[in-house]
Amino acid sequence: MRRLLITAALVVAALTGPTGAAAAGPAPMKLPEPTGLYPVGTKELHLVDRDRVDPWTGKPREMMVSLWYPSFPDGRPTRQFSPGVAAYYDGLVGPGQADFASTTTHARTGATPLPGRRPAILYSPGAMQSRFLGTTLVEELASRGYLVIGMDHTPISPVQFPDRVELPNAGVDPAQVLAERVRDTSFVLDELGLSEAGMFGHSMGGYTTADTMIADSRVKAGINLDGSMDPRYGHAADVGVRRPFLLMGGGTSGGRPRNHLYNEDWAGFWTASTGWKRDVYLRDAEHMSFTDTQVMLPQVPGDHRSMIGTVDPAGSLAAQRKYVTAFFDLHLRGRPTAVFDRAAHPVVELIP
Repeated sequence: MRRLLITAALVVAALTGPTGAAAAGPAPMKLPEPTGLYPVGTKELHLVDRDRVDPWTGKPREMMVSLWYPSFPDGRPTRQFSPGVAAYYDGLVGPGQADFASTTTHARTGATPLPGRRPAILYSPGAMQSRFLGTTLVEELASRGYLVIGMDHTPISPVQFPDRVELPNAGVDPAQVLAERVRDTSFVLDELGLSEAGMFGHSMGGYTTADTMIADSRVKAGINLDGSMDPRYGHAADVGVRRPFLLMGGGTSGGRPRNHLYNEDWAGFWTASTGWKRDVYLRDAEHMSFTDTQVMLPQVPGDHRSMIGTVDPAGSLAAQRKYVTAFFDLHLRGRPTAVFDRAAHPVVELIP
């Protein structure tokens, strides 16, 4: 359960440092540029599933999603977080610590899409996290020619809707949350008219990816970034998947490395899965190394090792970009790669 819910207390401890003392002023943060050939455009969508009742509100289920896509170099600069989500993170950290509202991405709102059909990839964030904490990876994929769809899932994400902001609620049943997230994903595929897609996610988003592949054959290939697959909450550890899947974990939180040799839930999933599979391990990373947090926290004073480990953030991001892109290039585009035959980056180990 620890990997499913990253608590506000840990976030505060990481951002304020060991003494909790305020920084001299709000820290502005920057995100690394994507490395692909294409400029990136982005668009936000408000989706309403009128055939499904939200179990926490009793109203039709609502979602906010974002599209990232290869574009012409037009449009206008885009902030990473909407005002309500930025205020949520500011509130966790405390006044004067970090300036989440000012972070600008490398995607441009309203940019004209490049012509042609693009392979689609879904992104699902971890519990208590915004879809925008995956910006560095989703922009990378879009810059390499993919359409990426980032999803937020209430009630455990901070989400800004057109008429309100909904904040995370930690006191919910994780099994119910996971089941609803799987339904969210199928609904998004329906709404966007996608007959097939790849999918990846961090933490509970990785678990959502695996369980969605069990429930919905349109997801052709999936990645779990350091997410628990505790069999009390879902099916992946017991059932496995038949289509290509990449496990990517890091560190030794809880005293055990996050790979299938040391974690019972990953071991069960590994044994039960009959399709193409690989396990990529970043020994010096930690749980939040698989989000934008790994490149943002070092810009804020404090000791962040409990969140992002001791791995070089630039190296960790480069390795994740390499392996995530290579996986989808192989399984959605049929492009051969050797990166899964031998470790292709110094921070990475391939677990047999």
